[in-house]
Amino acid sequence: MSQESPEKDQSSHPHLDADRKRGIRRTVVVLILAVALVIGMLVFNVTRAPVVDREALREQGAVLLEQPRRFTDFELVDHRGESFTREDLKGKWTFIFFGFTHCPDICPLAMVDLSRLVNELPADMAEQTQVLMVSLDPARDTPEVLADYVPYFHEDFVGVTGEFLTIRRFANELNVAFAKVTQGDDYTVDHSGHITLINPKGDYHAIFTSPFNTGSMQTAYRTIVNSFPF
Repeated sequence: MSQESPEKDQSSHPHLDADRKRGIRRTVVVLILAVALVIGMLVFNVTRAPVVDREALREQGAVLLEQPRRFTDFELVDHRGESFTREDLKGKWTFIFFGFTHCPDICPLAMVDLSRLVNELPADMAEQTQVLMVSLDPARDTPEVLADYVPYFHEDFVGVTGEFLTIRRFANELNVAFAKVTQGDDYTVDHSGHITLINPKGDYHAIFTSPFNTGSMQTAYRTIVNSFPF
């Protein structure tokens, strides 16, 4: 009577075939996960917000706050006679300049610079940008006066006025100093000349210091927008 060989063809064993298939599937799954991880890291490195060089921004006239700052809600009136609140600052980037219509030099020059900046922005950035002039002289700068003054620089610019104490608090929270100065029978308003940048969440984000260079402002503004996680 013949004996069966102790060594059989392993490929004919059903359990060994199943183990081999499971091993192959595990290897394929591991390889797929590894490839997905590598692709994910590459996509993250390409699409993540760039690290902002604050010193480079300073050289371009922009000072970025370490942390965007929330400020108090307010209610003012725009040059169309409509209510303007902090909610109107949300959803877009907003350049705010605090000035007044009787200002002889600093204010009109700043408004011209802002007009040039907006006009030179790419269309997609211009659509997400608004410019606001807040009057520091509400006694003279009524909505009607602002309606004649502000759109002269750009039809989309918004002029805002209102109660003095509301404007005072708003200016203080955005680090804008100003004071009424008597000049004989008349007066003027001394004030800070920088431009404030509000982010789309409605928070104080950066300032642009004078004198303004629209080319440098645009470069800095692009950097700030591209680094914002919104």
